Amino acid sequence: MTNVIAKQIALFINISIKAGTPLLLASLGEIYAERSGILNLGLEGIMLVGAVTGFILAHSTGNPLIGIIVSLLAGALMGLMHAFVCVTLRANQVVAGLALVMIGTGLSSLLGRSYVGVALEKPLRPLKIPVLSEIPILGEGFFYHDILIYTSYVLVPLLWFILYKTKVGIQIRAVGENPAAADSMGVNVYLIRYACTIFGGSLAGLAGAYISLAYTPMWMEGITVGKGWIALALVIFAMWDPLRAVLGAYLFGTTDVLQYWLQMPLQRRGIDPSILGTLPYIATIIALLIGSFERIRKRIGAPASLGKPYVRGE
Repeated sequence: MTNVIAKQIALFINISIKAGTPLLLASLGEIYAERSGILNLGLEGIMLVGAVTGFILAHSTGNPLIGIIVSLLAGALMGLMHAFVCVTLRANQVVAGLALVMIGTGLSSLLGRSYVGVALEKPLRPLKIPVLSEIPILGEGFFYHDILIYTSYVLVPLLWFILYKTKVGIQIRAVGENPAAADSMGVNVYLIRYACTIFGGSLAGLAGAYISLAYTPMWMEGITVGKGWIALALVIFAMWDPLRAVLGAYLFGTTDVLQYWLQMPLQRRGIDPSILGTLPYIATIIALLIGSFERIRKRIGAPASLGKPYVRGE
């Protein structure tokens, strides 16, 4: 009996990590974009484009790694579009982000029209890490995954270290807090904002590819089911910190999984299990509402110049 319980716990951890990984990847990229002062509400659209381009290339070539590369490039291209509109043209970042969602949704629907319902023959396969995968419960829970999940494990400490312990990280945070002061110290504000927005877009594209290549290896319209919006809320929940984003992503992933694991017990009590499925979206709405009040944003550590275009000399 103990063996069965241990396996169930390991399986639950394993699935929760899978459910949280696309949120984690997208939020890590958005943390860097927002730390530089650029708000990108277009994550949902970028994830959809990353998902469809990754799926089409992986399906056509039979090689999911090619799909991953293409999804990164597609996400980076959409990030570049957002950077051009927001940094160079100094357009309203909220409007630009919403436009990106509409573009991404329409483009993914158009490109994926002939692939709806098609399953991927060669999805990303889980790989066991020697020794670590043999640890009871934790081994199967954390170390029996595909390459993108292992990539997210590496990205979290790496991005945290860069942001807080390197000169580049100091420059990124300075640009997000006071771009004029950073500019006076010789920091290229425009280059930093372009680089961070493109990087954020590439990780959002990768998050979309993870969904269509590993988590749900098939194509259907709207396959991201709002995960881009949840990732935006997760950035606020994590207070713009990569390490906190891990906890938030896996917490949101756990609530997503719980609705299936508790389906029978809840139904016996006359409770609709789909209520649990709404929890991440309720948390998203609350987080976005909190993030809309500037006084609260300052208290929880939001970059002071987030969403504000920079014009040298003004």
